[in-house]
Amino acid sequence: MQLRYNYRMYPTPGQQIALAKAFGCARVVFNDGLRARQQAREQGLPYIPDAELSKQIITLSKATPERAWLGEVSAVVLQQALADLNAAYRNFFASISGQRKGRKMAPPRFRSRKDNRQAIRFTRNSRFKVLDNGRLRLPKIGEVRVRWSRPLPSDPSSVTVIRDAAGRYFASFVVQTGPQDTLPPSEGEVGIDLGLSHFAVLSDGTKVAAPRFLRRAARRLRRLQRALSRKQKGSNRRRKAVVKVARAHGRVADTRRDWQHKLSTAIIRDNQAVYVEDLCVTGLGRTRLAKSVHDAGWASFTAMLEYKAARYGRTFGRVDRFFPSTRMCSACGRINDKIALNVLAWDCPCGAAHDRDVNAALNILAAGRAESRNDRGARVRPPAMAAPRGEAVTHPDAARTMRSVEGVSVL
Repeated sequence: MQLRYNYRMYPTPGQQIALAKAFGCARVVFNDGLRARQQAREQGLPYIPDAELSKQIITLSKATPERAWLGEVSAVVLQQALADLNAAYRNFFASISGQRKGRKMAPPRFRSRKDNRQAIRFTRNSRFKVLDNGRLRLPKIGEVRVRWSRPLPSDPSSVTVIRDAAGRYFASFVVQTGPQDTLPPSEGEVGIDLGLSHFAVLSDGTKVAAPRFLRRAARRLRRLQRALSRKQKGSNRRRKAVVKVARAHGRVADTRRDWQHKLSTAIIRDNQAVYVEDLCVTGLGRTRLAKSVHDAGWASFTAMLEYKAARYGRTFGRVDRFFPSTRMCSACGRINDKIALNVLAWDCPCGAAHDRDVNAALNILAAGRAESRNDRGARVRPPAMAAPRGEAVTHPDAARTMRSVEGVSVL
């Protein structure tokens, strides 16, 4: 499977200027391609193919005085910007046609120079190289110093250079991993109930307290935001205050990501199968608990569990979000009435006493096991086929009879 390995980069001031030029050129090429396709649609012209668009926006534009500076950066960066535009259009068309599952995708939008995140991508044909001295050689940029926190498992197929809102630079490598990463089999299986008071409650009774990283940093963030609001728009001090706020938010995000990586790795290492509930984070993000929901980071945590299970040879499953895991008794299977959020324990008429979250985790484990054992690709009902000519309701007059079966008329 393909994985991304991120490392911090430390470019020199001259290299930062070269990277800024590359970011700007990639952004201009993306916007020019999007504008060309929008104008073709408004004029009733056919959709511009990818090869023709590349010829117009890159090859021919370099020969004009207005876009001659596109030749100062690597051509691969420009081609990859158009590749991102083509991928965005494909996702949009697949979404509106129903081929892409999930939420509807919006059409591509223009990129802004004021976006907090800027990125460019180099593929293998650009001849980027990781040197023996640990530096990363990028075409028309130079040898950039990289802090290697861990070695790459294989030769990367591409590298994406990212500049975030805090002014930090990162190199994101795409590498291919093999089956040698598979962990030895384990007998454990676990169901996980995600929440706010406790971040995760496992079916074995383990409760992981919610760290609430954003809440803990709220005092510092509040002070920085107030200082930012007092700065005059367009001033240098306001730009410095924006960077300070971005660094504080980046520190919170990095801490949360590191904590989630450690927890997800421990769960995957100790269990052969992991089952979680498919929560609608988007809908929960519109409620009065939105700040706490986004602070928890359920979506990123379940994504980590999913890809780590695939990498290490574990089983991962999602239970339907409408499954009544909280209201169902894990002992007898009875589904009770709705339970208020402040009720942490309840008793079933069968005599079982339940902890609310542990009971939900047990039900998620049972539902995940049932779904995984039934997921063998076998057909559970006969396929649809044409009815024989001698069967009833094949003649036009036969469908208009007023016979009834158990009081239900057949028309």
